Amino acid sequence: MKFTAQQIAGILEGDVVGNPETEVSKLSKIEEGTEGSLTFLANPKYTSHIYTTKASVTIVNKSFIPESEISTTLIKVEDAYKSFSKLLEYYNEVKNNKQGIEQPSFISDSAKYGDNIYVGAFSYIGENVTIGDNVKIFPNSYIGDNVTIGDKTVVFSGAKIYSETVIGKHCVVNAGAIIGADGFGFAPNEEGEYNKVPQIGNVILEDNVDIGAATTIDRATLGSTIIRKGVKLDNQIQIAHNVEIGKNTVIAAQTGIAGSTKIGENCQIGGQVGIVGHISIGNNVKIQAQSGIGRNVKDDEVLQGSPALPYGDYNKSYVYFKNLPKIVKTINELEKK
Repeated sequence: MKFTAQQIAGILEGDVVGNPETEVSKLSKIEEGTEGSLTFLANPKYTSHIYTTKASVTIVNKSFIPESEISTTLIKVEDAYKSFSKLLEYYNEVKNNKQGIEQPSFISDSAKYGDNIYVGAFSYIGENVTIGDNVKIFPNSYIGDNVTIGDKTVVFSGAKIYSETVIGKHCVVNAGAIIGADGFGFAPNEEGEYNKVPQIGNVILEDNVDIGAATTIDRATLGSTIIRKGVKLDNQIQIAHNVEIGKNTVIAAQTGIAGSTKIGENCQIGGQVGIVGHISIGNNVKIQAQSGIGRNVKDDEVLQGSPALPYGDYNKSYVYFKNLPKIVKTINELEKK
């Protein structure tokens, strides 16, 4: 797809400085720009690259004034970074703007779907499924019985959505994600073996939720595993049965959350964090990467370590930990004296 500088300026409500008919068909970093590419300049430390970049069009702040000759056509906007992000969203919409039902695919006769949907080849849509308007289901996806998917949600290739799952509007389920698989429920019997406990609940994703690639969200034993509005989950995260995550919380890759834990709103959780089951984490909590959480956490706490400590205490303690051999040596010398 090709766009002119004038077309892009129209989307971004910007002004063209240079040739408005300059065409671009790809994106690039400013220091790696090539002919026919579009880039942006937002961070002042990259300013020198605008005089050497080979990118055909560059988005800049309105305050930018060249100090020497440049070859790139400029699009001046209020905020170059936000405008470039807006353009990426627009580009994604255009790129993924597919419609229709490809064959071979299977859609149950009892399934209901809205207008302008896309179902990719080799996808399966089960009985009594309800799909809203403008939903896109990419190839090799599985949608189990009695699933509901809201308007403008996108399910990428290879995602598996088990029965009874409810997905809201404007959600994104990335490739390989598994939503609604059985929770880890087993009970020991008299022979010392483990019997499976049926998992008969479901998973609910509210509106504007993003699920990363290969992330798994288990169905509840009873009731629902709930991911509230605006939650963003990175790749390769494990959410166990009956977990509830509050709205606008973000969680980085490889975090694991055990069963029945409740996480509040607006939390930020780093990568490889481990959280035990049956605890509550408050609102606005920040947990640093690789921390282990084994207790209830109050609102606004900032934690690090395993087991996690308040962030300030952890840093102070770590100073001593790094110097522990020297400290022990000093103590031994004092004891000898």
